[in-house]
Amino acid sequence: MDVLSDAVAAMRTGRPHSGLRHKYGPWGTRFQATDGAGFHVVLRGSAWLLPAQGEPVALGPGDVVFLAHGRGHALASALDVPLEDVALGADGRWPDPPPPPPEAPEPDTLMLCGAYLLDRSRAHPLLTELPEVVHLPARVGVHGSLRAAVELLGQELAQCRPGSDTIITSLLDTLLLYILRAWWEREPRDAGQRGGWAAALSDPAVSAALHALHADPARPWTVEELGARGGLSRAAFARRFTALVGTPPLAYLTWWRMTTAGRLLRAEDLPLRQVAQRAGYTSEFAFAKAFKREYGVAPGQYRKQPGAHRSQAS
Repeated sequence: MDVLSDAVAAMRTGRPHSGLRHKYGPWGTRFQATDGAGFHVVLRGSAWLLPAQGEPVALGPGDVVFLAHGRGHALASALDVPLEDVALGADGRWPDPPPPPPEAPEPDTLMLCGAYLLDRSRAHPLLTELPEVVHLPARVGVHGSLRAAVELLGQELAQCRPGSDTIITSLLDTLLLYILRAWWEREPRDAGQRGGWAAALSDPAVSAALHALHADPARPWTVEELGARGGLSRAAFARRFTALVGTPPLAYLTWWRMTTAGRLLRAEDLPLRQVAQRAGYTSEFAFAKAFKREYGVAPGQYRKQPGAHRSQAS
C-alpha cells in the first residue's frame, strides 16, 4: 500500500458526486462550509475562484482547483457580481441545475465540479497540511493522466450510458488521487528548505519507513529496523522522521494502527479479534484498552455509533 492512497482511504466516506455546470452571462455561486472537499475544472470560458481565505484566483480553460478543507468558497464570472448560495445535499449531491435560458443556446462557461465526503475525525496530516486552494493551471504536456481522467469524467457525465454510475464513481476516486499526486510532485522537495509531508515523501529513508509501516502495520516494528530500511542508524533515523513527519516513528505507527482499526470497525463486519490482529495486537483486551484510550469509547460502542458501516460506495 502506498501512503497517499492510504491517507485518502482513511478519510473518504460515502459516495462522491459530480456534475457539469453550464454558466450563462453574469453569474456567481457561493458554497457553504462542509465536512467534505471539492474540485472545479474549467472546460470552457473562465471564472474567478473566491476562497474563504486568501486572494481571488483567476481560472481559465483546463485549470483545476481542489479545496481540501471544506471552508466554503465561491465561483463567479467576475469579482463584482452578486453571489447566489448553493447548498449540497446531505450526501454531498449537487442540486439539479436550472434550465438554460432560451436566448443563450451556448454557455459562456462550462465547468466540471465535484464533491467528496470526508471523515475529519481522523484526518491524515498528509491532507491536513494542504493549502486552502490547490491550483493546477493548464499547461501543455503537464499532468497528462489528470487531464485524461477529466476528459473521461466529462464524457460520462455528458451522456449517461450503461455502467455510468460505477464508472463515474471510480473516475472521481481516480481524479482525487491524480490531483493530489500532481500537487505533491509539483511541490519543492528539498528537505532543507521545506518540512512536512512534501519533504517526508521525497526523503528516501523516511519514505521507505512510511511505506513499510503502511504495507504491514501489524508487524512489531522497531525504530532500528525502520531506520535500516533507509540505511540510517536508529538515532539519525528517529531525528529525521520526527522532524519531517512531526511525530516519532512508533507514535505514528500507533496512530495509523488505530486509524486503520477505526476504519475496519466502521466499514466491515470483521470479528473484533481480526480487527485487533490487523492493528498489530495479539490480545483483544490490549487492543480494546488501546482503542478506548485513543477514541474514548470501546471498539464495540464505536462500531454501533451512527455512521458505522459506511462504505465508499454507499
